[in-house]
Amino acid sequence: MSPFETYADGTDPAVIAEAKAWLDAGYGLHLVTVVSTWGSSPRPPGSLLARRDDGATVGSVSGGCVEEALPDCLPEWGGTPARLVFGGESGESGRYRLPCGGTLELMAEPLLPGDERGVGAVYQALSRGETLRRRVDRATGWVRLGTDEGGPDLAADGEAVVKRFGPSWRLLVVGGGELGHHLAAMARRLDYRVTVCEPRGDYRAGFAEPCVELDTRMPDDAVAAWGPDPRGAVVATCHDPKLDDLALLEALDSAAFYVGALGSAQTNHRRRQRLIELGLSGQTVARLRGPVGLAIGSRTPAEIAVSVLAEMTAVRHDRDPRPEGMAGASHAHLTQP
Repeated sequence: MSPFETYADGTDPAVIAEAKAWLDAGYGLHLVTVVSTWGSSPRPPGSLLARRDDGATVGSVSGGCVEEALPDCLPEWGGTPARLVFGGESGESGRYRLPCGGTLELMAEPLLPGDERGVGAVYQALSRGETLRRRVDRATGWVRLGTDEGGPDLAADGEAVVKRFGPSWRLLVVGGGELGHHLAAMARRLDYRVTVCEPRGDYRAGFAEPCVELDTRMPDDAVAAWGPDPRGAVVATCHDPKLDDLALLEALDSAAFYVGALGSAQTNHRRRQRLIELGLSGQTVARLRGPVGLAIGSRTPAEIAVSVLAEMTAVRHDRDPRPEGMAGASHAHLTQP
């Protein structure tokens, strides 16, 4: 499976892959980046859209209102990047106002075959799972590619726009049951590259979620090989302590930004005790999100998946809804006693 097949439509890797294919086929295109937003806006800074010279598009920079106006504002072929502002009191606001009332600044770059300005190199880096930063000079359109040394995903000033390209957020789901199916499918739409660990033959045979990597190793081996990092999350859903605990032992002692486990408060209390007995420190075990997910009254596997991904989204954006030690959702009806 190609690395790009594991990403949902509209994500950075998907937009870059399509843009490269268009350039290779001889089309010109405009690569449009959300540089900054003020007030309410439908897409965050760094969002991408590519518009082919015949009007085909991939990705998005708004809920649709800006996309309709773009053809009238794009720079000429062979020209320099254009700064476009929609909404507010300046720029294109005289003609185009955003229904949400916010303001959106875009950078539109004209790219031609033979003058791709680093798109091919970004594509190759993404295909290797590498991370880099693409710096675009606002005045000249000159592009410089460099290593990623941390910092925000997008930074801009009057001289340049610098955007991070690299592996998307990742999710390792331990367990390929019904909840695992829903988590995998929903997470792909949220820009996660998803792997499901399922060593059990019966469950593995029934797992058929498209564009999701399936790992058949035991959970501790799968987590170690997967390599949790600050853009990775691990959620254990097996209902089997022998499997879930193996995954948690590896994941909790890693850099993963989120580690959760299904089960009731009582189940997770016993789980924490076992993990400490198995050698993890109390501070490390305190990282466990268990019961996993937000307490939104979820009952069905699909609802539980929503609660888990909602909590992961909050943590990603530094808006953790529950302080350390505060219980999350309880899913006793789906767990073993």
